[in-house]
Amino acid sequence: MADRLILLIGDDAEVRDGVRAACERAGTALSVAATLGDGLRALSAAPHDATVLLASAVDEDAAIIRRIAAAPNAGTLVLVARAPSLRLAIDAPRLGAAELLAVPLDVGRLAALLSPAPPAGAVVPLPGLTAQPGNELVGSSPALIDAFKTVGRVAESDATVLVTGESGTGKELVARALHSASGRAGGAFVAVNCAAIPEDLLESELFGHERGAFTGAIARKVGRFERANGGTLFLDEIGDMSLVLQAKILRALQEREIERLGGEERIRLDVRVVAATHRELPSLIASGDFREDLFYRLAVVRLHLPPLRERPGDVRALALHYAARFAAEHGRALRGIAGEAMRSLEAHAWPGNVRELRNVLERAVLLAPGDVLQVDHLQLGPAAPVTAAGGAGSLPGYSADMTMAQVEALHIGQVLSRVNGHFGRAAEILDMHRNTVSRKALEYGVLPG
Repeated sequence: MADRLILLIGDDAEVRDGVRAACERAGTALSVAATLGDGLRALSAAPHDATVLLASAVDEDAAIIRRIAAAPNAGTLVLVARAPSLRLAIDAPRLGAAELLAVPLDVGRLAALLSPAPPAGAVVPLPGLTAQPGNELVGSSPALIDAFKTVGRVAESDATVLVTGESGTGKELVARALHSASGRAGGAFVAVNCAAIPEDLLESELFGHERGAFTGAIARKVGRFERANGGTLFLDEIGDMSLVLQAKILRALQEREIERLGGEERIRLDVRVVAATHRELPSLIASGDFREDLFYRLAVVRLHLPPLRERPGDVRALALHYAARFAAEHGRALRGIAGEAMRSLEAHAWPGNVRELRNVLERAVLLAPGDVLQVDHLQLGPAAPVTAAGGAGSLPGYSADMTMAQVEALHIGQVLSRVNGHFGRAAEILDMHRNTVSRKALEYGVLPG
């Protein structure tokens, strides 16, 4: 008989069969309690290595879930629900659950949760995919859960939201989550990167133009505000917008209407606006580079995303998620990540945050010749910064073992960080064309966002 014992609380034949299959794969024994009372008695009678709780068995009652998670004999708590609500997804980690799984069960993922921690040199198996590409927020750190809770509280409203955080932390993913969880989910989600479009074209992109409005305007153009009517408009890198355009954005938000360039017709708007920036807007206000009245109009709700270095516990979940996703997308028969490779991922500083990790995993999946990602497939720099004699002119994270592309990525990331993501100033320092800096930053995963 297996040494490890798992308890299932809940009466559902499909769930019971799935948990039993996961236990067989993990080499554990299974005990089943059909009711909450039976489950509590089982927990008081014997220690369990993990408890799988069917959410419907306790009507998603937070107090009961917390009580089971805190029980001395419960072990790791895994919640299972037929149709997990946004509220349950947000609350599950706070209530003590290690994972929330949907029915039908991902048997492989559950088996990994019920198995003992892999020894050194073992392979961490990939989970099944649980989110659609482009609409994924992965992690269970307290700071990220706080962001999830804010999304859950304000998604149904039309309040303007300002999302802040370093480049690559997933601000657009939050904007998409707000849209998907709102009553506007059936409408369009329209995104525009205010830093990536030349200033002389951005106004036309946002508000549209009439034929003949300027040289080259050979036909009417519908702008992003109009395209987002009935849905959500995401203004990324709002801090890089000129003061002239800031004034026009403010007017659009206040009046709930716009005019196309060269036109006189007032177009009514039914748009929820989500803005984002990696820059410190209060500092820009103090220097006169950002309008204070626009800041308060945008920041009805403020939501901050922490950098990945402040949520190291999420690196494993993100790495497994992206490895599974890219293996599926590229048709690679990948079964897991080597333990040594996972430890390297968890030790890395991730200056490019989640975007950098995502790019590292996609490259590794494409380059790995076998069915397990090894540490050399990741092409990571050293975990700790290397400082040359004197130290002042050294490049943090540099190693003589790095490729030229890795050094270039590191340098571009450092320069962009120093100039707060301003491509024009970065281009001057790097002696490159602005478009080249933008392209390389996107390629290397250090693009502001």
